Amino acid sequence: MSTLINPTTGAELDSSPASASLEEADAVIERAHDAFPGWRDVAPGERARLLRAFAAVVDEHLEELAQLEVLNAGHTVGNARWEAGNVRDCLNYYSAAPERLFGRQIPVAGGTDVTFHEPLGVVGIIVPWNFPMPIAAWGFAPALAAGNTVVLKPAELTPLTAIRIGELALEAGLPPGVLNVVPGKGSVVGERFVTHPLVRKVCFTGSTAVGKKIMAGCADQVKRVTLELGGKSANIVFADTDVAAAAASAPYAVFDNAGQDCCARSRILVQRSAYDEFVGRLETAVRALRVLDPADEQSEMGPLVSAAQRDTVQAYVDGATVAFTGTAPDGPGWWLPPTVVESRDTSEPVWREEVFGPVVAVMAFDDEDEAVALANDTDYGLSGSIFTSDVGRALRVARRVEAGNLSVNSHSSVRYWTPFGGYKQSGLGRELGPDAPNAFTEEKNVFIAH
Repeated sequence: MSTLINPTTGAELDSSPASASLEEADAVIERAHDAFPGWRDVAPGERARLLRAFAAVVDEHLEELAQLEVLNAGHTVGNARWEAGNVRDCLNYYSAAPERLFGRQIPVAGGTDVTFHEPLGVVGIIVPWNFPMPIAAWGFAPALAAGNTVVLKPAELTPLTAIRIGELALEAGLPPGVLNVVPGKGSVVGERFVTHPLVRKVCFTGSTAVGKKIMAGCADQVKRVTLELGGKSANIVFADTDVAAAAASAPYAVFDNAGQDCCARSRILVQRSAYDEFVGRLETAVRALRVLDPADEQSEMGPLVSAAQRDTVQAYVDGATVAFTGTAPDGPGWWLPPTVVESRDTSEPVWREEVFGPVVAVMAFDDEDEAVALANDTDYGLSGSIFTSDVGRALRVARRVEAGNLSVNSHSSVRYWTPFGGYKQSGLGRELGPDAPNAFTEEKNVFIAH
């Protein structure tokens, strides 16, 4: 059993779940495997009804789930409510999928050719600590809709909402064994998802380093894998934009969830002629950011998830040129103020590496080509923003930036109804959007001779 800590106070939580052993993980995987034929054969309309019922039960417990996340992960209560609502919304969205997993009839000579989408079996989902609820739902909602059973491993630091959501699935009427939550160590439970032959696919969200190991492990069985990994996204600000609006929005693109976000726009590229104005306005916006107890309704940023994470982030700050910071509470808890550094060398660790904390680096550029080159000068390619009033430029730059999710004059990265995933070392495959259930199926082709 690992002891859970409230990141806001540094105090131990009253309840800490037991960590599953290898044998217990095997038993849960086998239970999911045993439940698979029954779930696969549930009529599409009935599976859709059960997913809607699951969504309705989650909706009834939104505040309970949100408060658990405030306590366990240090999320601001406003964010935590949105995250719980996202679980509900994903379930409702994918409840339409069971009745819309269409195959095709392909014209052929000498017969009829048809295709079917058939579920894989047991799907293993490994969830990180930064967004425990929505990232779990992005995996299990389309997987269940497609007829698979799921084994879900929450992060060791933040398992409480996943455990409760598993209980709510049973309350909603999902058959036992269909959605299984297995708290435990990644080196035990997560590794077993990778090596167990009954797990037919692994979905992992986390660091690129761990993602590479999971991909290599899955290769041994030619096991399907979806990876959503690290990011070092660019926020590109051209001088022709509304500089005041771009600067005012920038803090929310990187300091949301205390910067613990793979989509965080942690590099801001500003055209040189607008640089001084932008940085001046950014300082005003950062100093106004309300970093408070996450249970406070006015809080816009809470603590980091752990002392270890705070120390890691602080090491980046110590080695950088700090331009200015915002505020953070004194006293217990894993607090760090929102911090802006000015970078002039692209080799600096704070510019190149995923800090995963409330730190953003700012750099000037001269023209469009340099902006694109700087944005692409990274191993990652998950997300990013482009601020410009020139629609032609927006489209040119968006097509040239190597990232899976880009927003123009916005910082929005994730919508459950649109695809999400990264280029380069930010991941493999896509989550969300209308095609997500297909990623949890095999496409079977059948030819019938006439």
